[in-house]
Amino acid sequence: MGAVRHDVHSHAHEEDVPGTVNLNAREGEETHYGQALFPVPSSDPNDPLQWPALKKHMILLCCALFSFLGNSALIGPSTYIGLWSEVFQIDPNTAAGLINYPNLAFGFGSLILVPMYRKFGRRPIMLMSLVLYAVGVIWASQCKSYAELMGARVLHAFGSGVCEALPVQLVNDIFFIHERGKKLGWYTVALCLGATGPMFSGFMLAAGYSWNLFFYVEFAFAMALLILAFFYVEETRYVRKLVTPPSTPPNETDLTTKESHVTEHENDSDSGIPPRKPLLEQLKPWSSIDHESEFFMTIARSFTYLLVPSTFWVITTYGIYIGLSGFAFSFIFPLKIVAPPYSWSPTNAGLHAIASIIGFGLALIFLPASDILAAKLTKRNNGIREAEMRLGILLLPMIVAPIGQITFGLTAEYDLHWLGYMFGVGLTQWAGYFYFTVTLAYAVDSYTANLSEMLIIMNLGKQAISFGLSIEVLNWILNNGYAKVIAGAFAAVLFVNNVFVVVFMIWGKKIRVATSKTWLAQLHRRTAVAGETH
Repeated sequence: MGAVRHDVHSHAHEEDVPGTVNLNAREGEETHYGQALFPVPSSDPNDPLQWPALKKHMILLCCALFSFLGNSALIGPSTYIGLWSEVFQIDPNTAAGLINYPNLAFGFGSLILVPMYRKFGRRPIMLMSLVLYAVGVIWASQCKSYAELMGARVLHAFGSGVCEALPVQLVNDIFFIHERGKKLGWYTVALCLGATGPMFSGFMLAAGYSWNLFFYVEFAFAMALLILAFFYVEETRYVRKLVTPPSTPPNETDLTTKESHVTEHENDSDSGIPPRKPLLEQLKPWSSIDHESEFFMTIARSFTYLLVPSTFWVITTYGIYIGLSGFAFSFIFPLKIVAPPYSWSPTNAGLHAIASIIGFGLALIFLPASDILAAKLTKRNNGIREAEMRLGILLLPMIVAPIGQITFGLTAEYDLHWLGYMFGVGLTQWAGYFYFTVTLAYAVDSYTANLSEMLIIMNLGKQAISFGLSIEVLNWILNNGYAKVIAGAFAAVLFVNNVFVVVFMIWGKKIRVATSKTWLAQLHRRTAVAGETH
């Protein structure tokens, strides 16, 4: 029988307003940061909340590595745009399509694969998506034409598209609310470090190898990760039966309300605890099929989350940071740095990734900051946690990111010292880390929803925005000037998006209250299923 590692008698519960959680603990209950455990774990050793810390973190590691590989393969070949334009005899903007169109396919991967993991299980879909990704990158390594390479790129991007939804889903499945900010932070670091892909592809060119080697290396890591995931990523979909110890006996109305939030209550005695699944059962590459999960309705309902303010903010945040900042850096730095007055070797055209590494590395210092801030504010608020309590960490990044854009744009416009590019990239990426992590955690915490449906539109939306912004980004900049577009328009758009943190800090709860009373919230509560809400 597996060990029960966490107290199953927590009194933590969500209040009437989604995103407001009562974390007051009674004497003798397990606490973290002075807060009771939420979600409340069952005493079943098969409950993912009760799994050993090592297993949980290995699952997180596998997801984070998948996110890193998927994103590095997506954007890493951007240093080859000039080379591909010569090899395939096309103009640079057409060659950039080998980055842009896979970026769109990356988002559409979630549209198909997320409903599949909801119906067929997290484990089999992660393993299948890793296989698709591996097939795509090894195919890309063998391509001889633009059209064939485009097909291979779209395939591996589509297959790895779920790598941005699965980590969020699995963090929600296996970690408590007091841990999620930090755990999502590790995933975000891996996602962001995917932007260093151009550095590695540039080094390969510097070593005298062809562009094909980049995809060989990605394939090798994909196969290693497939093996690691097979042994460590157990199925995390779990219908939890919770103990809720109310101060007064619940009446029928109370039970109906709780059932609408997809929480089943029953006495959980030690005699009814099942044994831990044997290893061979944990390693099965398939999971049980949820026959009640509606594949096409899951896709259709996901678009309704565009009307949820916090979800829409995540979409615009990711889309703008990736589509404007990320692609501008990846496209412009390689073009500028190889031309006079810098005249660097093309093999060093991806070295701006070093600035990304430094920016993200400095952000790691503050990895648990949003959880700690929320915990302190919760204690000050008599144990009542509001979803907005973690947002204060974004106030400094709100200003730093546009400064980074302005620095990069002016450096490019006036051919300033190359360190200007590095500072611009580093500042923007440092701030972007916080916005990626905290806006995502806030959206998940602040709304009662099927998380998988929310993740579909988040990933599809941000990739669609980044695709729409990036498809002509190179032409916009070259035709209108670096200062006007990057330091002017891009910085302004980024700042407007960032400043919404103030809106949510001041009026976030009022927005949640108003949203919870709409037909949309009623639809999402009515269709919520076990294991999908917070």
